[in-house]
Amino acid sequence: MTTTHYTGEERRKRIFAIVGASSGNLVEWFDFYVYAFCAIYLAPAFFPSDDPTVQLLNTAGVFAAGFLMRPIGGWLFGRVADKHGRKNSMMISVLMMCAGSLVIACLPTYASIGAWAPFLLLMARLFQGLSVGGEYGTTATYMSEVALRGQRGFFASFQYVTLIGGQLLAVLTVVILQQFLSADELKAYGWRIPFVVGAVAAVISLVLRRSLKETTTAEVRQNKDAGSMSALFRDHKAAFITVLGYTAGGSLIFYTFTTYMQKYLVNTVHMDAKVASYIMTGALFLYMCMQPVFGMLADKIGRRASMLWFGGLGTLCTVPLLLTLKTTTSPVIAFVLITLALAIVSFYTSISGLVKAEMFPVQVRALGVGLAYAVANAIFGGSAEYVALGLKNMGMENTFYWYVTAMMAIAFLFSLRLPKKPAYLHEDH
Repeated sequence: MTTTHYTGEERRKRIFAIVGASSGNLVEWFDFYVYAFCAIYLAPAFFPSDDPTVQLLNTAGVFAAGFLMRPIGGWLFGRVADKHGRKNSMMISVLMMCAGSLVIACLPTYASIGAWAPFLLLMARLFQGLSVGGEYGTTATYMSEVALRGQRGFFASFQYVTLIGGQLLAVLTVVILQQFLSADELKAYGWRIPFVVGAVAAVISLVLRRSLKETTTAEVRQNKDAGSMSALFRDHKAAFITVLGYTAGGSLIFYTFTTYMQKYLVNTVHMDAKVASYIMTGALFLYMCMQPVFGMLADKIGRRASMLWFGGLGTLCTVPLLLTLKTTTSPVIAFVLITLALAIVSFYTSISGLVKAEMFPVQVRALGVGLAYAVANAIFGGSAEYVALGLKNMGMENTFYWYVTAMMAIAFLFSLRLPKKPAYLHEDH
């Protein structure tokens, strides 16, 4: 494959578009994930209880509820992106995320307004869930369309570089606050600071996204099938089901080894909260750096092969990794095990958006990618923490490990359905 047919100017424009789209993606995911990493501090403010597991279970429930809005966001923003342009869709989603963060930053606690506090927190998270549900599909589609042919895996991997970067900045923000504020101060007011930072960053992202160039033509947007659910399920049902199948396992294992892992280290492995934050900061940084490497690997071995490696290794290694992690007392060993798990997940995340975008034609691409991802993510990704904590509360924690393994086996089987050459977004067209 070659990219020599691009002029220097066109290469620069496409790379700038990747940077612009992915920087907005970083802000979106920072705003969404900062809730997960602040959960141990904000839980007492909204869910008074003597049992920390119950508090975390309640905050995880609100986290999961945010995911339930993702299918609506995937449909709504996918339709906007296909009918009115990718750029418009991305600008609206980041504006909504900004509003949600600002509301959470200003929310009164349970002590001030009683049951209204968790209710308003839930409403803000539902609003953010709607926004991020649309963000993934539109950004994945946009970045796949502007990526340089022959290097699509490498360039499209920057969606997860910034998605993980959002997580990393979220956990880094918490680590920095832990250096300057006591645990009591963090529980009293410190947890609000990251949400203010996220709201301000979203405004900067909005300015960046205004400069992006639209990737669809007026003719495509005016197509009667553009953004149409009936056209998607009439002509591309098999592709939709395939994407749904491997995204279910991909979402579950991703959230298991990222957002849930900090709580797992504190609540199950019994590590200090600060130590857990350090481990996750280092692991997420390496995970972020892995994405372009695994993206380049996918350009060499093919997207289908990369997905099969992901499903196969995930099935074989999940239980051994989690069982070993459960009994370790060494932060170094914990760090190595989590990094190894994230390397396996990288076979999927580096090309996640691209491998989905290649399954759908341009007029329903954002809708197909966004809706399939959002449905699978809402059911399996968003519930990961809640299921894990719930099973732990019932004394059946190891059952969760086998659940993840079973979903990885399903992801492997669905990856077998992937075409050897993409149906759309050909490298030579």
